[in-house]
Amino acid sequence: MNAANSAIHDDEIADFRARLRDSDPAVRRIAVLDLIDVAGDEHAPLLVEALADSSAEVRLEATRALEAFESPASMDGIVGLLTDEDIEVREAAAHALSELKHQDSAPLLLKHATDERPFVRVAILRGLRELKVPDSFRPALDSLAFPDPLVRREAVAVLGYLKDTRAIAALMRLAENDSEAEVRRAATGALGFAQHEDVLPALLAALNDGAWQVREEAATTVGKLKLLSALDELIAALNDSYWQVRLRAARSLGRLKDRRAVHPLIATLAHEISNLRKESALALGEIGDSAALPALQLAEQDADPEVRKSVRLALEQIRAAE
Repeated sequence: MNAANSAIHDDEIADFRARLRDSDPAVRRIAVLDLIDVAGDEHAPLLVEALADSSAEVRLEATRALEAFESPASMDGIVGLLTDEDIEVREAAAHALSELKHQDSAPLLLKHATDERPFVRVAILRGLRELKVPDSFRPALDSLAFPDPLVRREAVAVLGYLKDTRAIAALMRLAENDSEAEVRRAATGALGFAQHEDVLPALLAALNDGAWQVREEAATTVGKLKLLSALDELIAALNDSYWQVRLRAARSLGRLKDRRAVHPLIATLAHEISNLRKESALALGEIGDSAALPALQLAEQDADPEVRKSVRLALEQIRAAE
């Protein structure tokens, strides 16, 4: 940069700094918005200054702008706003942390990973989830015992992303016993990385959970892990009182490819909900048993074009396998 350009740049910075210190909060807010249009790394310190502005609107705009910056100074400032008096500012700060992608941000979040305030802990865990750093394992595991269920759910998400087998026993306990259905659901889904049958007892319990969302997640996880030991329970789930559970059970039965599921799936081809008929047809195609051919041929006349498309695909798969 030559001397003239450097002078212009210095004058620009000085102008922004003066506007950010104006007595009128509207002027300061507009200065932040203008900074968004021109902001480069050299402008980040100005936005960090604005995080401490007396006006919540200015702090809010600065927080949103700083989502693009992951310097230590900006991250510390944003973390500090997790306890801001204004709820919009707090939520913007939490969102900014959840958007982190740069690994260098991890140490800044880990500093606050044991904060006892639920909103702060949730935001920190969300940021750590995206970064997938091994050092987040211990604070996430410890957070499974946190009184607030939102914290426990976010801790489960971190552990699910890390896929560290040391967490399996704790996740199984939560899947079976946590007092909140949403935590049980999250833990049930996180067990999908386990890749062994040790998790079967927890998944069987989840298939019989009182909350349909947990049963739905369990049906999905059993399919991901291809646990044939849970075949009978999956077949039973085709008669669940919630169609969402039936749908996931049908999809997972297709992944298991066991012929014992053929006749229960054929029965489901007549269900009144078209999405379930479609999934049943696809599952029958995955299994590839010719015993399903007559029922699928009848289903070619289904009123729903998406179902008919799935039926045709299933017929092609079965005929190709013969």
